[in-house]
Amino acid sequence: MGNWIVNNGLTSFMLVAWMGINIFLFVWFYFFYDLGDQFFYTRHLLGSALAWARAPAAVLNFNCMLILLPVCRNLLSLIRGSFMCCGRTMRKQLDKNLSFHKLVAYMIGLMTAVHMIAHLLNVEWYNNSRRGVYDKLSTALSNLEDTENTTYLNPIRTTDIDAQQTPTYFVFTTIAGLTGVIITLALILIITSSMEVIRRSYFEVFWYTHHLFIIFFAGLVFHGAGRIVRSQVDTSPAHNFTFCKDRSDDWGRIPECPIPQFKGGFPQTWMWVIGPMFLYLCERLLRFIRYIQAVTYRKIVMRPSKVLELQLVKKGFKMEVGQYVFLNCPAISQLEWHPFTMTSAPEEDFFSIHIRSAGDWTDKLISIMEQLPEGAQGPKMGVDGPFGTASEDVFDYEVSMLVGAGIGVTPFASILKSIWYKFKDSNPKLRTRKIYFYWLCRETHAFEWFADLLQVLEKEMEERGMGDFLTYKLYLTGWDQSHATHVMVHFDEDTDVVTGLKQKTHYGRPAWDKEFEQVRKENPTSVVGTFLCGPVALAKVLAKKCAKYSDVDPRKTKFYFNKENF
Repeated sequence: MGNWIVNNGLTSFMLVAWMGINIFLFVWFYFFYDLGDQFFYTRHLLGSALAWARAPAAVLNFNCMLILLPVCRNLLSLIRGSFMCCGRTMRKQLDKNLSFHKLVAYMIGLMTAVHMIAHLLNVEWYNNSRRGVYDKLSTALSNLEDTENTTYLNPIRTTDIDAQQTPTYFVFTTIAGLTGVIITLALILIITSSMEVIRRSYFEVFWYTHHLFIIFFAGLVFHGAGRIVRSQVDTSPAHNFTFCKDRSDDWGRIPECPIPQFKGGFPQTWMWVIGPMFLYLCERLLRFIRYIQAVTYRKIVMRPSKVLELQLVKKGFKMEVGQYVFLNCPAISQLEWHPFTMTSAPEEDFFSIHIRSAGDWTDKLISIMEQLPEGAQGPKMGVDGPFGTASEDVFDYEVSMLVGAGIGVTPFASILKSIWYKFKDSNPKLRTRKIYFYWLCRETHAFEWFADLLQVLEKEMEERGMGDFLTYKLYLTGWDQSHATHVMVHFDEDTDVVTGLKQKTHYGRPAWDKEFEQVRKENPTSVVGTFLCGPVALAKVLAKKCAKYSDVDPRKTKFYFNKENF
């Protein structure tokens, strides 16, 4: 249990706090509308559906306030990198921004469904009350005159339309009804297009439908202006509903029962979302300013395995290890931005990215670059960033385990390059004394573009007598019989037949229990940062191993898990 708390304690506390606020808001507003005297007559028309409509609305306000904050990348980078109070554990929470964004979205979807169903029932009961289907009091309440166009209770004001068509007419001719339909449709499209299978296979669909959030928030701001949920207001003399509810014929005729007056609630949603909307507007403005800044190509290289390397230069651009940027190529799409981890080191006078063919956008970009004459500048490129990630903290640990899968090795290329420069310059600020690097690939060609860097590091460490500083293991997870035969023939050679490195390539997947046990044995009193850029399935395995092999005793080895999220 203690090991689990080391890695997940703060995350769990924040989730419990968020869920606690949601539950509190739901329960508080449910009883506010279910027990409040000012809603006695409203409840008589609508029953418990009133509370079931309004309680989710309160939860929706809270979560709609939160939903934009995790995607304000520049705000998160400012908090992550600039504030000294933002410690390692808190920075780990910032790296889970997209997970929290999804969690909030699920809550919005659930509460929208409950809110919508309750209001559909409300409209039906309003309609029936207006047509005298229910008791005498319901009919009297529904027939109250519009003395000042604000004093009625039942928002359905006409019976001239067919009873079956009235609810539909009401929904599409009122502010609350029409904006509700628009909000719901936008939300359905946003959520369905965000499913993993669509996002991976049809990223453009995900990208464009996600921008329906603009329509969603515009509708949200105006949704409450319809004021269809109405409450009783104080009059002089007072209308005592406990005495007058059975004397509707005497309303306005005896002093004890003046005609009850009602009003719609003041719209509140805009007050919840105006702050995050302003922050997000500033975010988009900053992105646009960065977009129009000139970016020049220093070098364009096609690597093996359909990997494109771009070396770019931008005035005033500063980066840290493991950070990422968003790229936009107007020649492909004016609106699409895609994240890529930088593979260059902060010490270099350019920044580089490696792009693997993984969809329509990357295929088109690679195709354009392949057709360029040698030495020519590529198409206009917009760059937004850099933005911080978990890998930024790698030098805060005495010992680091870096795990990359496929193209997921890119943030660690930046880290290893930076280490090489730090050793070259004899940087005294380098706190890290040991790095374990694991790279998992399906095919041999994927190793080729990265092997050169490892060879340089291997040689540098040996010359400085620090051969133990970097321990790296490369794993080939896919091979055929001909390859296996070739490896067996050259097994006794000094260098690996695949990479040309002294460290031989392993075949299959790592035995993680063995690896963690070895790291713990070699570093009995260290804090070990475990960093992954790879699939979710592998993240779950490593997170469990970090918890399993961490010791609660502060004097012994502890593993902290960190994962790249885009």
